[in-house]
Amino acid sequence: MKKLLSGDEAIAYGAWRAGVKFATAYPGTPSTEILEAFARLPGIYAEWAPNEKVAVEVGIGSSMAGARTLVAMKHVGVNVAADPLMTFTYTGVNGGFILISADDPEMHSSQNEQDNRIFARFAGMPLLEPADSQEAYDYVEYGLELSEKHDLPVMVRFTTRLAHSKTLVNVEEKALDKELRGFKRDIKKYVMMPIYAIPRHKDLLKRLADVQAEAETSPMQTVEMQDTDLGVITSGVPYQYVRELLPDASFLKLGLTHPLPEKMIRRFAGEVKRVLIIEELEPFLEEQIKALGIECTGKEFTGRLGELTPERLAVALEKAGLKPSFHPVKTPPLPALSRPPVLCPGCSHRATFTALKKTGAHVFGDIGCYTLAALPPLEMVHSCVCMGASIGNAVGVAKAGGSQKPVVAVIGDSTFLHSGITGLLEAVYNNANVTVIILDNTITAMTGGQHHPGTGKTLMGTDAPKVDLETICKSVGIKHLWRLNPMKLNELETALKDSYQIDGPAVIIAEYPCQLYPTRLKRIPMIVDPELCNGCGACLRVGCPAILTTEELSAEGLPKVTIDADLCTGCEVCAWVCKPDAIKFPVLEEVEHD
Repeated sequence: MKKLLSGDEAIAYGAWRAGVKFATAYPGTPSTEILEAFARLPGIYAEWAPNEKVAVEVGIGSSMAGARTLVAMKHVGVNVAADPLMTFTYTGVNGGFILISADDPEMHSSQNEQDNRIFARFAGMPLLEPADSQEAYDYVEYGLELSEKHDLPVMVRFTTRLAHSKTLVNVEEKALDKELRGFKRDIKKYVMMPIYAIPRHKDLLKRLADVQAEAETSPMQTVEMQDTDLGVITSGVPYQYVRELLPDASFLKLGLTHPLPEKMIRRFAGEVKRVLIIEELEPFLEEQIKALGIECTGKEFTGRLGELTPERLAVALEKAGLKPSFHPVKTPPLPALSRPPVLCPGCSHRATFTALKKTGAHVFGDIGCYTLAALPPLEMVHSCVCMGASIGNAVGVAKAGGSQKPVVAVIGDSTFLHSGITGLLEAVYNNANVTVIILDNTITAMTGGQHHPGTGKTLMGTDAPKVDLETICKSVGIKHLWRLNPMKLNELETALKDSYQIDGPAVIIAEYPCQLYPTRLKRIPMIVDPELCNGCGACLRVGCPAILTTEELSAEGLPKVTIDADLCTGCEVCAWVCKPDAIKFPVLEEVEHD
């Protein structure tokens, strides 16, 4: 049966087909939809983990139990998961184990564009790189077989372009019936103290050598011999682009890219006059192929930044002295006003940052929708490094004495449970003068509204215990805590000012549901009294897309504003900053009934 599937969906269907019974992940673009799609399939168990490290640890346990297992995350999630992952290659598997790394060249929704092919090599994991949805589907089953055959976890690495684009996939209607192997005690395999880890490291190198021998004849490698003047070695999505632009060239398309099939590469290079390496980001293939003594080029033309789009690749090929079969031309965009990303109308984060701006503070941010408050007009987030870093950053600034303003960390509820609790422990243990604001909108909003331990629901929709953030904070030693509705801006402002006076850490839990999840919140929209509006622009500085300027000018010659009733949620933040009280709720007329 053929289905039109994104790369994420194809991974999910491929895992189900291959007999995966257990899958876990932490949501992160571009990998989120893998678990969401997998959870809808029959006969499986899927869950969101609090973070990627826990996901890998739970997945290791599932593999130890003999179940075929899939763990998914975005590329920076592998950093979080690295600790167990680096040792898991020593222990090896029982049931097959696939780690999905969804990399993000061009940083469409990420803070960096690291190339996790290097991580696979670093950890000692076989690496598969699909080039379309069909391969994403097929590679999961192949990877699980490879995992069980060679006693190794396997990384399937793909990118945003494949994760979110759709192609037709031949999907089997029945899953493979894989018997659960069951856990068996084996301390030499699973207990990584030095006496057992030393021989397991030696064994890891042997297992990788066995995979390398298999890579020479793997069906994941494809040789297309045509014009021998040029031979292109490539992998993943870039293959699709270069194959279109250089249809007459010879190709070695690698699907299993670690360990590399050295003999196959030597044979291919020996049959062509020139070797060109086409790959995104780091020279992962190129450096290793040059180390084999093979003359080749690549990165001097393609560079190490961003996606290799067809347009960029065509330019790179011309730099290399080649003539692409066509030159992709983008239609010039129509003139349009700049529309930078903004917080949703009615978002409670806007209220929090408006209050922070009024009180004056240095604000250290984290990963979430609230990072947008770094941009105009709010401009109240001054750092963003990684999940959970905001509290640690704030503590460091406070302890170093680097700020004459109050030091504040902001972190979302999901991110706090992911990796913020240890930062709060740091603040308590070392008595740091910081205010921590937990922006609790009771959902993982930025990646599309996924549940977490604080929402009371699991990925599969069942009820779950709801972690209480206030109890966590008090249990780690927080003595000064406010739990409030940030839309009540006067209360929030007072709490902020009070927290700045405390010697030691303080926590404010700003509790208000997301405007979009689980259902869109909508209240009576506000209006602007044009007689009272003086065009001061204070309301525009809260950054709400529902507030628009008009052509009508005030007595001072400034444009007055209006409110788009379709967008406004009636949150009142704009009214709070409006000094002439021009923004208010409409007076609703009473309707008489017969």
